[in-house]
Amino acid sequence: MTARRFSLSFFQPSKQTKRRRESKYRRFNLLVLAAAFAPMAAVGLFNVALDPYGVFDSPKIAGINQSKPRKGNNDRLFKATDIIRIKPATLLFGSSRTRQGLDPTYAALKDFQPAYNLGLNGANPYEQLRYLEHAIANNKNLKTVIIGIDFFMFNAYNENQPGFTEERLEKQSISLPDTINVVFSIDALASSLETFSSSKNTQNKEGDSLKGFMPYKNIDLGKKVTDWRFVNSYKVYFKNHAKYQLSEQYLADFKTFVETCKKRGINLKVYISPGHATDNEAIRATGHWSTQEKWKREIVKIVPVWDFSGYNSITSEPIKAGMKNYADSSHYRENIGNLILNRVLNYQSNTVPKDFGVLITPENIESHLAKINANRENWVVKNAKEAKLVEKIKSDYDKVIASETK
Repeated sequence: MTARRFSLSFFQPSKQTKRRRESKYRRFNLLVLAAAFAPMAAVGLFNVALDPYGVFDSPKIAGINQSKPRKGNNDRLFKATDIIRIKPATLLFGSSRTRQGLDPTYAALKDFQPAYNLGLNGANPYEQLRYLEHAIANNKNLKTVIIGIDFFMFNAYNENQPGFTEERLEKQSISLPDTINVVFSIDALASSLETFSSSKNTQNKEGDSLKGFMPYKNIDLGKKVTDWRFVNSYKVYFKNHAKYQLSEQYLADFKTFVETCKKRGINLKVYISPGHATDNEAIRATGHWSTQEKWKREIVKIVPVWDFSGYNSITSEPIKAGMKNYADSSHYRENIGNLILNRVLNYQSNTVPKDFGVLITPENIESHLAKINANRENWVVKNAKEAKLVEKIKSDYDKVIASETK
């Protein structure tokens, strides 16, 4: 029995041996984990350094990361984080028209700083309301809001854009899902690589403009490109808004937007964006001209609004190479944005054409609509070719839709 007990104990490893083995296992496991996570960590550091969406405010280095070509397609992401960081006293709300047209550093806003352009591509009134609430959550001293509204925003079929998410709003720091996405995702890595390539090759050493303002680049490229941009702009409108229903919910969201500003003592200025005259023709071609007039009647019940749309000396600019006012039928240029700010803020009003910008209320809405229709009749006489072009594009669009539904 004694010999047997000795034999068993002889083959049992000592405690010291066990500890050495366990230590080796731990080192091995750590090496495996390090090997697995090292590439992920490297990708994360690379994405943070290149900062392709501009959410980390990483230093911009010429030739490395100053040009961010995918930033513009992620405006709902980077603008939410900018609001947290900058805490603007003045916000410029609206669609891509505002985003490309209103410069927050313009002289008319010198007493309203820090100002920030919160224009969002294709935004509807609900999205704008939520970003207002996000801004207030990060700055209780928000003083001024200027919002450009458009007929297409209030289309019931204009749903929240894919880039919109509630999770990032009313937070005081970037959300966890956004952090994971912009640090570790394959899309973020592809964006970082594109950022590096663009920064290395671009002649623009200053990088993208700050404060949310993203003006249209490379505008003056000749008559053919100008024509293409305008035609494409009509097609985009027909694709997204030929089917239109004025949304009671969006009107209610806009009313809440206005009431929120009033309740908090925020100085609110509202304006209707000045699409090119042919943009109005696109609305007419869809059969929703009277719906647009109804929309304006509903808006002035909520708040007085500066109307820059219609057929006036600015919107009636002939379509040609080297246009001064427009990048396409929808988007006005920075110089027109300056005129809008001059009018709504009563700054250098003598620089603004007299027919550009009318403050409409329930008292003058009918006479104002009648004036627009009269101006339109005069415009068609002088610009029949442009009016017929829009009609033809709509007709061609309807034929394509009809063939697809057969």
